[in-house]
Amino acid sequence: MDLTLALRAFIRTLERGSVTAAARDLTVSQPAVSKHLRNLEAHVGARLLERSARMVRPTPQGQRLYAASQPALAAIDAALEDARTGSGLVEGRLRLHAPACIGAKHLHPIVAAFQAQHPRLTVDLVLDSRVVDLVDEDYDLALRYGRPARQDLVMRRLGWVRRILVAAPTYLARAGAIETPAQLAEGNFVVTNAAIDARGVLVLQRGDETASVPVRPALRTNNAEILLATLREGRLMGPVQHLLVAEDLAAGRLVRVLPDYALRSTDAYLVYPSVRHMRPAVRAFTDFAVPRIRAVEGIGPTA
Repeated sequence: MDLTLALRAFIRTLERGSVTAAARDLTVSQPAVSKHLRNLEAHVGARLLERSARMVRPTPQGQRLYAASQPALAAIDAALEDARTGSGLVEGRLRLHAPACIGAKHLHPIVAAFQAQHPRLTVDLVLDSRVVDLVDEDYDLALRYGRPARQDLVMRRLGWVRRILVAAPTYLARAGAIETPAQLAEGNFVVTNAAIDARGVLVLQRGDETASVPVRPALRTNNAEILLATLREGRLMGPVQHLLVAEDLAAGRLVRVLPDYALRSTDAYLVYPSVRHMRPAVRAFTDFAVPRIRAVEGIGPTA
């Protein structure tokens, strides 16, 4: 029996909650993982897992083995990778999750530039709006909006992702000039759920002055491309992350509405699991990406 392979199969089965998911992560067959688990249980002389049709749970012995072996294997992996990267070589797999809005436009070019320097690195870049469990879903890093509440994550703060209110010149030509927050109540909006509160209220601030305006969304979407296309077409106006429209503003395709007022900003973080040793590839990418993300127009040190 290869004890290291058996322990890896055991750890991934527990973290993923199923033999099938562990086999997929380890790129081996499901029977191979099951065989590793049987061999490991025979080796230690104890039942390590309780299996049901829906999930896999550790026995008390299994939980103790996981607590002892997971950090040890992570440390070994990190040491081996560190030895390989002593000559400047970064390789292996990096699994990264981010919101689609910043991921497609800004994070993907950063990943491409990093891979140009380290062509032996494979990156899984997964973009969607949900919050993932980094350990259970086998992610090395995640870009998160909002400070994570979990205590088992190590965080690198990136800055405030600013939101602004924009419209196409054609929209404003049709709707008329907007000079006060109260006029927004008569406007037609495209919004995301993150931009307005549950009551459909848009909150704007100028110094100590706060204006809460109920707005009428004609379109709600969780897709950045739909949001941008709608704004550029001049059909609707709306709040949007500045980082998505910096080029449109510079080209005059969109203009700011009530530019003296600020909308609610979102704090952004790059996070990784504290239960894992920070592999050299993860450290190298973090050091490469953080200053580049902070330099994106629309991300700032203050809200």
